[in-house]
Amino acid sequence: MSRVLVPFDGSPNSLHGVRHVEREFMKNRALEIHVLNIQRPFSSEVARFTGRRDRMAFHQEQAEKALVPARQALDRSGIPYTVHTEVGDRAVCIAEAARRLRCDRIVMGTARKSSLVRWVEDSVTNQVIERTTVPVEVIAGDAASGLERVGIPAGVGAGLLVLGMAAD
Repeated sequence: MSRVLVPFDGSPNSLHGVRHVEREFMKNRALEIHVLNIQRPFSSEVARFTGRRDRMAFHQEQAEKALVPARQALDRSGIPYTVHTEVGDRAVCIAEAARRLRCDRIVMGTARKSSLVRWVEDSVTNQVIERTTVPVEVIAGDAASGLERVGIPAGVGAGLLVLGMAAD
């Protein structure tokens, strides 16, 4: 039996990863699917004024909301799966969950972005690839917005130009 980890943040792009695993399951029913949602921890300033139980309840509520589209898609197809929720750094949690669950691969749905944009944004996909020995299958989602395709590279280029002029 092959185990696959599908990180899911509730975004339309992460749903592409779920749909990809759905299609694979229809071809190979010996696929064990683990869906993982990661919530970002509160800052220390916020955590100082809230109780641990309240923070955990909030994170669980947010995870359940985010997981609705994945659950609906897999339930509609009659595909068995296990849900996991964690709080922490997304890339670290994904890599650790894949190791702990002994997954054979990670399937991540992501937006179509240029390498420059991924570098500037320090993308979670890139961070996961750096942190894990488990193969990562990246499923292209929707195209990046115009700002991401043009604005960020233009901004980086202008910044480099200004730095170059300042160095002269």
